[in-house]
Amino acid sequence: MQPHDPRWARHTWPEARAAFGPDLVVLLPLGATEPHGPHLPLDVDVTIAQAQASRAAELLAEQGVRAWILPPLPYGVTFFTDGFEGRVTIHPGTLWALLEDIAESLAEQGLRRLVLVNAHLEPAQIKVLRGLAKEYELPRPGKLQILFPDHTRRRFVARLSAEFQGGDCHAGSYETSIVMHADPEAVREAERRALPEVRVGLVEGFAAGKQNFRQLGADQAYCGAPAEASAAEGREQVEALAGIVVDALRETWPELFSARPS
Repeated sequence: MQPHDPRWARHTWPEARAAFGPDLVVLLPLGATEPHGPHLPLDVDVTIAQAQASRAAELLAEQGVRAWILPPLPYGVTFFTDGFEGRVTIHPGTLWALLEDIAESLAEQGLRRLVLVNAHLEPAQIKVLRGLAKEYELPRPGKLQILFPDHTRRRFVARLSAEFQGGDCHAGSYETSIVMHADPEAVREAERRALPEVRVGLVEGFAAGKQNFRQLGADQAYCGAPAEASAAEGREQVEALAGIVVDALRETWPELFSARPS
């Protein structure tokens, strides 16, 4: 392992002791274990979060900012895939408590900056992450700050694909493309190429109180256009997602970037 390897769990404890301090940025990839159509595995959100965090760490290193990536959290609030085999969900309170425990553990070791790199976009999950970021927004003695670069916010949405902007992007071209780039062997290509485009009005369904994908008419646990996906699009989306993380860090902690190449 190289000394600059950003993967948290690949280091020894003496290496961690030498690296830890208030200026080390900790990235926590957040995903879920849930169905993503007949063409993608259950760990899609974990794959996307890891790809985003890894590229963000590279971009930060280029700008002189040290970042380590925690092992990903593979479980989230996944009520919307109820009725499909393979789903593993936790309750919002469980997610909140777990993330708060992680934050406190990091703070006890002198770390002060935690970034939630989330790829699971269910509204109940987003609500928890926004709440935690708000509660841990300001620096406090003995505590760390939590930053959540929320790419579902309007100012970031415009930087992502047209399908993502439209909302119908669960295992569609957006997510499938990223997996084709980051973990191509995981894609069931024959199934992907044969899938028709599915539009269910996901955002409108959320607003109308729909409880799961079956109620929306997504009876194969996907929406969007997976057959239109490509690894090239996936590479572009990962770059955009990583850029959102870096820009959010620059806005929140500009001192990390001071007197460093822009």
